[in-house]
Amino acid sequence: MSPPGLCLLISFIPSVQTEVGDQLLPKVCLQKPMRATCKRSLGLILVGGFLLIALFYVWSPGSSSRVDIRPKQWSPVIKHLHGKIQNIASLYHDIPYHIKEDVACRLAQNTCVCVAEKETVHLPFSHLLWPRAWAHDISMAFLESHPDPEGVKSNRAQEYHSFQRRSFDPSDVLVIAEAQSPLQYPTQGVKVRPLKTIIIPGLGLKQEERSNYSVYLTATLGTFDIAASVDSVSVNGAAEKHMVLSSPLLSALNRQLQFVTYTNTVFHPRTADTIQFSTKGHQAFFTIKVGHGTVPALYNHGSQKEYNISALVTIATKTFLRYDKLKDLIDSIRQYYPTVTIVIADDNEHPQPVTGPHVEHYIMPFGKGWFAGRNLAVSQVTTKYVLWADDDFIFTENTKLEKMVEIMEKTTLDMVGGAVREATSYTATYRHTISVEEGGEEGDCIHIRQGYHHIIEGYPNCVVADAVINFFMGRTDKLQQVSFNPRLARQGHLEFFVDALGSLHIGSCSDIIVNHASKIKLPWTKTDKQKAYDKFRYTYSGSDKNLHNEIYYFKNRFKCMTSN
Repeated sequence: MSPPGLCLLISFIPSVQTEVGDQLLPKVCLQKPMRATCKRSLGLILVGGFLLIALFYVWSPGSSSRVDIRPKQWSPVIKHLHGKIQNIASLYHDIPYHIKEDVACRLAQNTCVCVAEKETVHLPFSHLLWPRAWAHDISMAFLESHPDPEGVKSNRAQEYHSFQRRSFDPSDVLVIAEAQSPLQYPTQGVKVRPLKTIIIPGLGLKQEERSNYSVYLTATLGTFDIAASVDSVSVNGAAEKHMVLSSPLLSALNRQLQFVTYTNTVFHPRTADTIQFSTKGHQAFFTIKVGHGTVPALYNHGSQKEYNISALVTIATKTFLRYDKLKDLIDSIRQYYPTVTIVIADDNEHPQPVTGPHVEHYIMPFGKGWFAGRNLAVSQVTTKYVLWADDDFIFTENTKLEKMVEIMEKTTLDMVGGAVREATSYTATYRHTISVEEGGEEGDCIHIRQGYHHIIEGYPNCVVADAVINFFMGRTDKLQQVSFNPRLARQGHLEFFVDALGSLHIGSCSDIIVNHASKIKLPWTKTDKQKAYDKFRYTYSGSDKNLHNEIYYFKNRFKCMTSN
């Protein structure tokens, strides 16, 4: 398929032929009187063609492919792996075993109960010497006083299901490498919480017949044991870092391997233990992830079928020397969203009161700055999503927050940017891709390009990118995790997205538009406040300019930046 630029270039040719006659262009060019005209025409065609092609690539910098980024947990491949694991677990089920209670009781049962410790010593002041763990039934305490307990339980379950789908990581799926070497072992997906015990799934041995079969297990951050014993199997090194299992019967040994446990003994909130699994003449390695599970961040926004923007979204902004612009922003918001909470960070030297229903106004030290204001505003948000808007933006009928929420709810995106329409009717989306290239001891290289990665399936006006314009909606907890560098007081934008690289999944939609108040002001019409704002906003000292270099060089460890 020819690119549009080429088609446009070809469409120029008939008009040139009409001007020089009905003859074909090559024949016309052979006529001496017309040679200069032809040269000029060909030159114009070539120049125009190159310009059109260049414009085509500027307008469409990303791939035209559409990608489905809805949350997924069960793909056909994962279902297949799950089925294989069930088949492996069902092998040797007819071989008897004997439970080791002291080990088996440490295994997770997913049946936690709310029970306080019983008092075992009855002496005066014994509670001071041997304090007992108390228990508080949160579910009972919360639900018995709630007007709609079943509704809130349903809403929590729905939110948790959405959280699980969003946070699902395919690299955590259990994968078993079936015996090729002849060792069988898990290649990924084995996890244990710090100082807890698990059964290691998928261990097995597939060897030709011999008089005795043996396997060896070695760990660094934990110990091995067995949750049940199998007759005819010798186990040496139980509760130690090195364990040997042997048996004259291969089936008995494989049955015993189904009960091998691993207990983490070195506390670390996020690490991994590399396990060596071997038999005579063969060895393999696999990892067991050690870490706390992810605690969900769920938001109780009710169970309405349609999106309740006031319950889901808070609008955050920062103002400085522009109370007139801020008033216009608030008025425009109230025209479309009368009950949405607006959080304002204000670092004016002489702050003025900003009041009204659902308005929160926070005063900062004078001139504290742009990103510090963002941090303050976002830190006060209690809704699931926060929308960032500059104080000189104006909401219109095209500023559809419902569309942003819908995309966030139905995809894995953590942030959705919109478009900003200037007074000149030019609409900007500011889409960029960011990549980091390893550079050795001197530091890495960061490459920033205009464009996007791909179009989002189901949303033809939305794309996936790494940096978006200064009008965006994000998941509150995710934005708070990345945060904004408070050292960037006067100017900053890309720095946040560089910090977010690898943490946030970001999209941009060109059909969600906010207006920008006109910046066109004749010098003699500017007020003193406007002149003061321009002085703070657009005057940079040498230290201000060097700050960005320092952040990229030292904080981010970059030695080079390329950008178009």
